[in-house]
Amino acid sequence: MTGRRRERSGFNAAQSAKRWRLGWRRSSDGKGRGTFKTKQSSIKKIALIQCALNDDWAGSLGRFKITLWLKRTFGDQPIPQYEVNSRTVDILYELMECNETRDRDVSLVIDDMKQKTAEYESEVNYLQDLLMESVNLSFNSLSSAGTSYLNALVDSAMALETKDTSLASFIPAINDLTSDLHATESRNREMELELTSLRKKLTAALVLEKHLQEDLKKTEEHLAMEKAKADSRTQNMKFLKDKSEDFKFRIKAAEEQLSASGMDPSLTHQSLVSLSEKLTDLKQQTVPLKKKLESYLDLTPNPSLARVKIEEAKRELNALEAEFSSKVDMMALSVPEPSKRRFT
Repeated sequence: MTGRRRERSGFNAAQSAKRWRLGWRRSSDGKGRGTFKTKQSSIKKIALIQCALNDDWAGSLGRFKITLWLKRTFGDQPIPQYEVNSRTVDILYELMECNETRDRDVSLVIDDMKQKTAEYESEVNYLQDLLMESVNLSFNSLSSAGTSYLNALVDSAMALETKDTSLASFIPAINDLTSDLHATESRNREMELELTSLRKKLTAALVLEKHLQEDLKKTEEHLAMEKAKADSRTQNMKFLKDKSEDFKFRIKAAEEQLSASGMDPSLTHQSLVSLSEKLTDLKQQTVPLKKKLESYLDLTPNPSLARVKIEEAKRELNALEAEFSSKVDMMALSVPEPSKRRFT
C-alpha cells in the first residue's frame, strides 16, 4: 500500500536528488572542488526527507479520497466514526478500489444493455416499417385475438429464451424443454420408487419398534417380578442362615452340657444314625438268609431244641430291653432343659 501511495503522489526521491545534484554543481566552482563523500551523504539525507514527505502526502491524499468516497456512499447520512490508523486506512482504500471497480463494471453492463436496447428498438422500428410497407400491417391494426396470440408468442419466446420467434428457434427450445421434462419425470418416478421403498422400510421399522417396546415392557415386568422373588429369597436365606447359626449354637451348647454330664458318646445323634445305618445293612444282609430259611420251614422242628432257643432269645431280648431302658433313663436324667437363645 505504501508503494502505491508513492506512485500516486508524483514525488520521486531519485528525481529530487538529481535536481539537487544539478543545483549543487551550479553552485560549486568550475573546478568541482566538492568531495564525492560529502555529496553522497547530502543526497542520502535529502532522499530520506523526501521519502517521508512522500509518505505523508500519499497518506493525506488516500484519506482525502476515502473521505470523498464515504460521503458519496452515505449521502446525506452521517459517516460512522472509525479509528483512523494505517490499518483502517488501508482496508478502506482497498474497499474503495473494489467498490469503484464494481461500479465501473456495472456501468459497463448498463451501457451494454442500453446499447442492446437501442439496437432492438431500431430493429423493431425497421420490422414495423417493413410490415407497413409490405402488407400494410401494424400492431394497432391487429384484432384482440391477434394481439393475444402475439403476446402469447412473445411470452413463449421469452420463457424459452429464444433469440427470436421463428420456428427454427422454437423447435430446438421445445425439444430441449421436452427432454428436460422427460428427464424430470424419470427422476420423479425413481424418487417415487425410492419413496415407496423407504415407506415400506419405515413401516417395518415402526412395527419392529412396537414389538421391541412390547418385549421391553414384558422384560421389565418379568425383571421386576424376578427382583421381588430374589429379594424374598434373599430375606429367607438370611432368616435360614440366622436360624442355622442359632441351631448350631444350641447344638454346640447341648453337646457341651452332655459332655460335662458324662453322657455315653454312643447315645449321641451321630452314633444313633450310624447304628441305624448298620441296622439297615444287617437287615439287607438277612434278606437272602430268610429266603434260604424258608426252604427249611416245612421240616418238623425239634421241640426241645426249639424251646431252648426260644428261651435264649427271650432272655436276650429282655436283656436288650432292660439295657435300652436304662440308657434311655440315663439320657433323660443327664440331659437338662436346653437353654434357649432368642432368635433375631
